[in-house]
Amino acid sequence: MSATGAQLGSSCGFSTRISLRWVPEVPEEITDTIVLSVGEWFLDLRMDKKSGSIDWAMAGTRIEENPKEIPLKVVFTRELDSLNEIGIKDIGNFSPRPDGTDLESGEMPRTDVPGAPMTAFEEVWRELPFREGPEGAKKGISWILESDDAPLALGEQEGQVTVTKIFMGRLWGTYLAFQQTQTHSSQKDESGVWSVKRSGSEVSARREEWSSRWEEKYVVGPDGADVPSMKNGYSGEGMGKWRIPGEKVVIQGKSFIVRAFEEIQ
Repeated sequence: MSATGAQLGSSCGFSTRISLRWVPEVPEEITDTIVLSVGEWFLDLRMDKKSGSIDWAMAGTRIEENPKEIPLKVVFTRELDSLNEIGIKDIGNFSPRPDGTDLESGEMPRTDVPGAPMTAFEEVWRELPFREGPEGAKKGISWILESDDAPLALGEQEGQVTVTKIFMGRLWGTYLAFQQTQTHSSQKDESGVWSVKRSGSEVSARREEWSSRWEEKYVVGPDGADVPSMKNGYSGEGMGKWRIPGEKVVIQGKSFIVRAFEEIQ
């Protein structure tokens, strides 16, 4: 029988959203959403149930500022974002509910309203059981990789570069991958401090699930077919450098940074 991460002794998170409420409106859920987190990194894919297109796709860091306290304060930073809020930080406050779900509250831009005003929200989340993967029952590996853009870094010089930002994450038998063309522009302010402004194009994504083999659930976006897939496997997955956050691995000729890894045996 499948179990949640907490029941398996995993530090990873795997959840789905039950509802979204823009205060003071009534709660609703128009998406098929899953979020997977490994270490301090996450991928979040929200698919519009009616259109079958991306409602929101994002990936980045997830930092718990007050572990074991209630409400739990989590700071999210987006390194890839279909709403083009790259580098933006937002805060969610999580409180457990009697029915076993979690209530997240905070403020974020409401993009379905002109001007995208900051609006109070409440989201209800439920932890999902880990899906069995190729490793078999009650065991599996989880990881998150980010494309290595260091060779294209601007450094302290004005200009701009275009990068293909890719995030990939696997949690046992569930896999998410996002791809976005981003423009990074470097400039120096009046005090001489350099900064990089990032903007992104439409996100392409895929979600795959293990069922004796990797099967596609969603493949969306202009470059969806080109987003890396688990269907043919990745050489060396789960071994050597794959197990060490900060190390680099090569997939299909492209360098990726290992952001997080976990194995449950």
